[in-house]
Amino acid sequence: MAHEGSGQKNIKHVLVVGGGTAGWLTACHLARSLKADTPDGVKVTLIESANIPTIGVGEGTVPAIRASLEHLGIRETDFVRDCDVTFKQSIKFVDWLHAPRAGESHAYHHVFDYPDRRTLDPTPYWLMGEASNTSFADAVSVQEYLCEGNFGPKVMTHTEYDGAVNYAYHLDAAKFAAFLTKHATERLGVAHKITNVTDVKLSRDGDISAVMTDSEGALEADLFVDCTGFASLLIEKAMGVGFIPKDDVLFVDHALAAQVPYLSENEPIPCHTLATAKEAGWIWDIGLSARRGTGYVYSARHTEHDRAEEILRNYLRTSVGDMADKLDCRRIPMRIGYREKYWVKNCVAIGLSQGFVEPLEATGILIYDATARMLAEQFPAHRGAMDTLATRFNTRVRNAWDRVIDFIKLHYCLSKRDDSQFWRDNRDKASIPDSLLENLAVWRDQPPSSYDFASKLDVFNFDNYLYVLYGMGFETNMAPLKSRYQEGAASQEYFSRMRSYAEHLASGLLPHRELIARIKHYGLQRV
Repeated sequence: MAHEGSGQKNIKHVLVVGGGTAGWLTACHLARSLKADTPDGVKVTLIESANIPTIGVGEGTVPAIRASLEHLGIRETDFVRDCDVTFKQSIKFVDWLHAPRAGESHAYHHVFDYPDRRTLDPTPYWLMGEASNTSFADAVSVQEYLCEGNFGPKVMTHTEYDGAVNYAYHLDAAKFAAFLTKHATERLGVAHKITNVTDVKLSRDGDISAVMTDSEGALEADLFVDCTGFASLLIEKAMGVGFIPKDDVLFVDHALAAQVPYLSENEPIPCHTLATAKEAGWIWDIGLSARRGTGYVYSARHTEHDRAEEILRNYLRTSVGDMADKLDCRRIPMRIGYREKYWVKNCVAIGLSQGFVEPLEATGILIYDATARMLAEQFPAHRGAMDTLATRFNTRVRNAWDRVIDFIKLHYCLSKRDDSQFWRDNRDKASIPDSLLENLAVWRDQPPSSYDFASKLDVFNFDNYLYVLYGMGFETNMAPLKSRYQEGAASQEYFSRMRSYAEHLASGLLPHRELIARIKHYGLQRV
């Protein structure tokens, strides 16, 4: 065994400080990889305050969460039953291209199914008009058709985590945290303590030696994970790591959240997130099985708080009438940006303490889950290995955040809305990252390519960009490139086949609400 006083001190105990979705996902990943439930495994403890509610700004996920839940040994049936889960196949963006005109809205889907390019890449042919006036998502995927028809992504004969098309989930964030708590403590061996942190103690070499608590005294560990949210008790207050604001790129800094009841138990549940652009931001609308989760994400520099609440209530009035005036709206300030470093000494930040951008494209849970799994699967054996791993971790996580910010900004800078200063400011080149400007310049002369996304750690790949670019009417000049694409007839057959397949697929799928009800009643087949 390594000498306890040296840099080779073996890591025997990890303390996760803070709960919520980020904290419990982290604890689950660590416990799963480090075999916390065995005598020789690394002990994993999570402490959290009883007084801090889950933020729950967005309640959407992306398909990567399925692999994580399965990896953690979670049954999809239990997850659906316990977390008010519904399926998510897309984000439908409404009025992002321009403000409504005479009652007409523009909308497009960013779906989760990607084209099969083994025999033909449909994108250049769509750009050359071979799919007539069909939207990009509807031309290259079956999923827009399924979403608009309100079909679920799977049938009861599919095993857990499998489906007819790719999918993610909508969920109740508070119920999800409670669900992960139970799984972590009962199945994965995580120790759980309810207590408040009162102080953080550092050793002479700058490592954290212990956190002081009001009811459990000093809690020592070899590595500490800061999941304390915007409070950042460890990474910022104890370790002094600064914060890099990104509000010069992404302007929204507040959210108003409201939970909305269904007026009828038979009310259809959309199988996609609705994201509707407004004068100073956008409204999310997510259908869970028992209620809707809605909210307005906006820039306080571009509107007043009272006006933001008026915008949200007016939106809700179209579906629930005068009830919109009685719903509780919770205002949440948001700190947009990320840490200068995410792993310093023996302290790692995951969750809101690491960074945050608006919940567009469900980036929060995505990055927190990905970085927690990265930490768990590249976990150092001893203290001496930490600093090198920390350097790599910091580089990878910074790149992930920068690429996420590029992708979120893409949605805004392509807009032609001119009804408010918010949208005009978003088109100002001074607010657009150079990396995004460079890509847009290239893509005006040729479609995006997988070579534009060389890193395996890119959170959003070129298919994601295609759906947003061409959903928003981005123009790629194909005239000089036409000689490279000689399979026009084959492409027309492809687009026709895609529509036929969508109709065939839909004929065997259930309405979304009915699918959820059947899963809750009968359960899905185990993998």
